[in-house]
Formats: sequence, C-alpha cells, structure tokens
Amino acid sequence: MYEKPLEWIGGSRKDLKAMPSEVQADIGFALYQAQLGEKHEDAKPLKGFRGAGVLEVVDNFDGNTYRAVYTVRFEFAVYVLHIFQKKSKSGITTPTQDIELVEKRLKLAQDHHQANYDNRSLSD
Repeated sequence: MYEKPLEWIGGSRKDLKAMPSEVQADIGFALYQAQLGEKHEDAKPLKGFRGAGVLEVVDNFDGNTYRAVYTVRFEFAVYVLHIFQKKSKSGITTPTQDIELVEKRLKLAQDHHQANYDNRSLSD
C-alpha cells in the first residue's frame, strides 16, 4: 500500500503540537488514514468546498472542540491546511476567517504540489 507524504501548510504542524496529546493522537490517526488512502470515520467534507477533496475532522475533548482541515485532492501528497480550536460555543459553522485561511492555504498546497510532485508517478 502506498503511503502518501504528509505536507504541512502554514502553521498547521505547530498548531497541532499545541493541542492536548489526546487531540494530537486522534487527529494524527485521521491524517495517517488519509495518507493510506482511507477515510477516518469522523472525516467529513468541509462545507463550501466542492466535492470531498477538502475534509475536516472534529475532535471534542475536555469540553473543547478542535478541528483539522486537510485535502486529499492531490495525487501524491496529503496536505494539512489548518488546525484550530473552535472558539464559538454556538453553532457548528466554521468561522469565515478560518474558511478564508483554508482557501488561501489550499492554493499554496496546489502550488507546492505542482512544483514538487508534477513530474512523478506512483512508482517513483
């Protein structure tokens, strides 16, 4: 089975490391499954992005909600776009500034993938 590399965009890796260890483990497992081409049972398409290529995993721990947004749109890598603690206590909607950050980082991921993976094949 081919394991895609995990690419971290912006401060997403640092943000994950700042989370409680239980959250790091849960999100890490979901990302590992994505690297293997599988989908974590809690992974859902992020609303506002066409298709299922941009996913989010929501993890509730100790009364707080944490979210990881990543993309599996690209053939050779999984890109972690944004990891954050949801601050709002009402509603499940992702805040506009977080959606805008995901859009910006998705473009960075696309540019990175083109620059680093476009001349590869799965057998490389």
